[in-house]
Amino acid sequence: MITRVLQTRIVDRLRQFPAVALLGPRQAGKTTLAQAVASGFDSAYLDLENPADAAKLADAAGYLRAMRGRLLVLDEVQRAPGLFELLRGSIDERIREGEAAGQFLLLGSASPDLLRQSGESLAGRIAYVELSPFDILETGNDHRSRLWVRGGFPPSFLAAGEPDSVVWREQFIRTYLERDVPQLGPRVPAATLRRLWTMLAHSQGGILNTASLARSLAVDGKTVARYVDLLVDLFLVRRLPPLHANVRKRLVKAPKVYVRDSGLVHALLRLDDEETVLGHPVAGGSWEGFAVETLIRAAPERARASFYRTATGVEVDLTLELPGNRLWAIEIKRGFAPRVERGLRVALADLQPERAFIVYGGEERYPAGAGVEVIGLTALAEELSRLA
Repeated sequence: MITRVLQTRIVDRLRQFPAVALLGPRQAGKTTLAQAVASGFDSAYLDLENPADAAKLADAAGYLRAMRGRLLVLDEVQRAPGLFELLRGSIDERIREGEAAGQFLLLGSASPDLLRQSGESLAGRIAYVELSPFDILETGNDHRSRLWVRGGFPPSFLAAGEPDSVVWREQFIRTYLERDVPQLGPRVPAATLRRLWTMLAHSQGGILNTASLARSLAVDGKTVARYVDLLVDLFLVRRLPPLHANVRKRLVKAPKVYVRDSGLVHALLRLDDEETVLGHPVAGGSWEGFAVETLIRAAPERARASFYRTATGVEVDLTLELPGNRLWAIEIKRGFAPRVERGLRVALADLQPERAFIVYGGEERYPAGAGVEVIGLTALAEELSRLA
């Protein structure tokens, strides 16, 4: 059992809010984490994909009344969209009776409908927590290479060997495209969505160009934008926005785009082990995406992540706006001998960040001049986590 970093945060939110929604992609470990959290409460658990559990909600209002005084965990809650109105009434009644917090823990497979409906009917009564697959603070630095190559989904990371991990990821992709996407979002041709997902993996960390993608897919730009929105809503793709800096330079306005799990990047591109990953042109972009996801997850909850790039190509891979109006600038290099290049110096002069780092493939930590510190990925993630 790998302890999840978010467990304490979920418990804290349950002690503050009547309902907490734990959202994330399928197989990220939501059910296991929820059961670990619920073990500390007087609780009951329903899986709404289980017909026997779903049948208990035939008289949902009566069942909710019977659960008063207990934490009710509802798994795959997007399966019962009509339940949210009843949850609102139950929450308000329990608050009036003095039960102000810790009533419901709702688990959803990143359903856009879940976000919309809960936002409409449970506003002010619910807190959201996003669970991603394993990260380096949970698996430990000794397993960094395996985490990068296989990705953080527990069945992939913990598989007995590389072949088992590859098979699991391929089946995960197929199941999402053929079963989960039609259930959780608008109907999209599975073959088209897979081609788009693969194209995004090829350009990992590139600027999102919907017109170029549309030409390759033989669809219009609005259709591509809608498909990318769907993958973002399902927590499978990240759009990293540009930093709106107050500088007298023309800035890139389009977001960068990453397939969020590095293991899925490699599966989409048929890169089955570390040797083939390192021999592929995507290796640098894959490592960058892996580092970006790691650092964003480690950062304080209210941190805002972006990147900085001017029209002339001056760039910082990741900027984090931390509480207290502090700005950290982070450049990401996969190699073991990083240098402070001219473009980074110019970017730092533009931004004047509180701290600047180059994250690289090694472990030694040392100053590199120009106010930049070279640091390993795990060390910087740990430093960010201490700010939370």
